[in-house]
Amino acid sequence: MPSARSAAPQDFFNLYRHDFVRVAAATPTVRVAEPEFNVDGTVELMRKAERAKAILAVFPELGLSAYSCEDLFHQKALIDEAEAALSRLLARTRDLRLAAFVGLPVQVEGLLYNCAAFICRGELLGVVSKQYLPNYREFYELRQFTPGDACTRGEVALAGQTAPFGTNLLFRHREQPGLVVFAEICEDLWVPAPPSSFAALAGATVIANLSASNVVVGKHEYRRALVANQSARCLSAYVYGAAGAGESTTDLAWDGHAMIWENGTLLAESRRFHDAPQLTLADVDLGRLAADRMRQNSFGQSLRRHAAEMSRFRSIAFSVPFPKGRLPLARTIARLPFVPDDPATRDARCEEVYQIQVQGLAMRMRATGIEKLVIGVSGGLDSTQALLVCAKAMDRLGLPRKNILAYTLPGFATAERTKRQAWELMRTVGASAEEIDIRPSCMQMLRDLKHPYARGRRVFDVTFENVQAGERTSHLFRLANMHAALVVGTSDLSELALGWCTYGVGDQMSHYAVNASVPKTLVAHLIGWIARSGQFDASTARTLERIVQTRISPELVPGRRSDQPAQASESAIGPYALQDFHLYYLLRFGYSPSKVAFLAWNAWRGAGGYGLAEIRKWLRVFLQRFFWNQFKRSALPNGPKVGSGGSLSPRGDWRAPSDASAAAWLADLERVPRRG
Repeated sequence: MPSARSAAPQDFFNLYRHDFVRVAAATPTVRVAEPEFNVDGTVELMRKAERAKAILAVFPELGLSAYSCEDLFHQKALIDEAEAALSRLLARTRDLRLAAFVGLPVQVEGLLYNCAAFICRGELLGVVSKQYLPNYREFYELRQFTPGDACTRGEVALAGQTAPFGTNLLFRHREQPGLVVFAEICEDLWVPAPPSSFAALAGATVIANLSASNVVVGKHEYRRALVANQSARCLSAYVYGAAGAGESTTDLAWDGHAMIWENGTLLAESRRFHDAPQLTLADVDLGRLAADRMRQNSFGQSLRRHAAEMSRFRSIAFSVPFPKGRLPLARTIARLPFVPDDPATRDARCEEVYQIQVQGLAMRMRATGIEKLVIGVSGGLDSTQALLVCAKAMDRLGLPRKNILAYTLPGFATAERTKRQAWELMRTVGASAEEIDIRPSCMQMLRDLKHPYARGRRVFDVTFENVQAGERTSHLFRLANMHAALVVGTSDLSELALGWCTYGVGDQMSHYAVNASVPKTLVAHLIGWIARSGQFDASTARTLERIVQTRISPELVPGRRSDQPAQASESAIGPYALQDFHLYYLLRFGYSPSKVAFLAWNAWRGAGGYGLAEIRKWLRVFLQRFFWNQFKRSALPNGPKVGSGGSLSPRGDWRAPSDASAAAWLADLERVPRRG
C-alpha cells in the first residue's frame, strides 16, 4: 500500500500518520416519511463524527426518508422531499471535513432505486444503487424498488448536482491512497456472492453497508457472524450502519445494531435497542489490510480469475484533509498481542497451543520409532514447558514417563532455587531424573582454550558463557546417542528472534524444538494454565507456580549468592513483554519500526508501562539483534508452528538472508521522537 506519510500529518503521535483512519457508523433517530426531521439528525451526527476526528461516516439504509415507509415510497411528495433533504444536507455540511454515505430513494427514468449517496464537503460524489432486493417473508422491496443493476445510466442529476450512478463505484481518498471505499446496501451482503467481494478484489479496503435489518430473536448473532466473515474474506474493514429508533413498528422491530470490523476482528459495536442517536467509532488499520493482502497471494489469484468483473468498476476521487495535532488511537492495543486478554479465551488458546506441541512431538516419535526423549531441565520457564510437553506426549503414545531422560546440568552460575525447582519438576512428572555437574568438563575446555578464568581471573565473557551452553548441549546429544533417544529443544520464539541462544553446539540446536514458535510471554501463561488445569498433581502445580515467579536467566554468569539467578536476561536484551510486542508487529504484519513504536506507545503508556524513550531503546536492540542473528534461524531444527503471529522457521513463515542489513529499519526508527 502506498504510504500516506507525505500527505498525512508529520506528528508522530497522530494516528493518521501511521496508516490508520477513523470511521463512524451512525445510528440516528428517525421519523417515518419526514426527511426534514431526519436531515437534522444526520447533520448532528455528522458534526459529532467530525469533532471525533473521523473522516468517514456511514448512515442507515434509506435514512433520510426512513426505511419503513412501504408504499409511501411511491408517493411523489416523499420522493421529492427526500431529494430536497439531500440538497439541504449538502449545503449544511459543506464546512465539514468528513465524507458520508446517506440513504434515500432516487427516481431515475421512471424507476425507483434504493440508494446510498456519497457526499463530501458539499459535493455529491456518487450514488450507489442497491442490487439485491429481498422479497421474501417480511420483506417486499421489489414492490417498491428496482434492482440497481437494471439501470444503464452512468450518472444521475440529483439535489442540483450531477454525479456518477451505479453499482460499480469505488471512492478513492486523495490523501491516503490506501483508503478505497465501496458501498453496498443491506441485502447485498446476504447473498452468496456479495458485491463487496468483487469490490475488494478491485481495490476497496473499506466496505460501507447501509442497512435497515430488522431484529428477531437471535438475528443479531447471525448478522455479527455474517459481517465478521465478509470482512475476513475480503481482507477489508466493514462499516455496518443500522436503522434503529423511530422506524415503524407496525409489523417489525429495530435494534440499531451498528458494527465496525477489520479482517474478522470486531473493533466497535453499538448499543442495541438504544433510543438516543448513536455514533460508533473505530480506528481502521489500513496497513494491516495491505499487509494481509500482500502476503495472502490467493487474494491476487482471485483477482485474476474475476478480471472481467473487475474491469467494470469506476473510481471517483474524494478529498478530506487529515486532522492535525496529537491524536492517539481510540482502539485498544493489547500489551501482550500473543496472549488474549479475556481469561476464557486465554485458557482456550493455551490448551490449543499445548495440544499442538504435544501432537507435533508425538508424531515425530511415531515417525522415527524412537521411544525415549532426552531433555535438559534448568528450573526455568522454557525447559519446564518442554518437559510438560514431553510428559503428555508419552501419555498420548502409551509410553511410560520414565522414558523421559531428564537431566539438570548445573554450571558456574546455577542458583539453588532453579536447581531445586528442576529436581522437583523432574520427580513430580515421573521422568527419569539425573544431575550432571558440567563444571569439570567446562574447566577442562577453558584450560584448553587458555581462558583467563582457568587461571583464576573472574572474566565472564561470551566464551565463558558459551563453553557452558555448549557443554550442556554436547552432553544431551551424546546421552541421546547412548540411549537411542531424541533431544527435545527448549528455546522459544522470543529467544530465536533476539538471537539469545548459542548456535550449533548450544541451545539453538536439538532434534525437535517444541517451543520454537511459542513466545516467552505465552510460555509463562501456558505454564500457569497447566498448573491450574488439574493435569498434574498439586505438588507439580505448586512447583510450576514458583517457576513462573523465577527471574528469567541463562544462568551463565555467576554473581552474589541469592535465591534468584544472578544474571537477568531482560537487563541485556530488554523486557520480553515489550520485545514480544515488537516481534509480533514486525513478523505478523511487516510494519515499519516507527509504526511499531507508535503502537507500543499507545499500548504501554500509563501505569505499569513503558515510556517512548524505553520503547525506542529496546526496539533498536530488537532490530539490531534480529538482523545480526538471522544465521541462527536459517539452521533451525524442526518444530510445530502454533500461532498466526508467525514462526521463524526457514521452512515456514520466515525466509531471509543471513547477511541482510538493518539500515533501512534503523533509519525509520530515527523518525520516532526520543520522548513522548
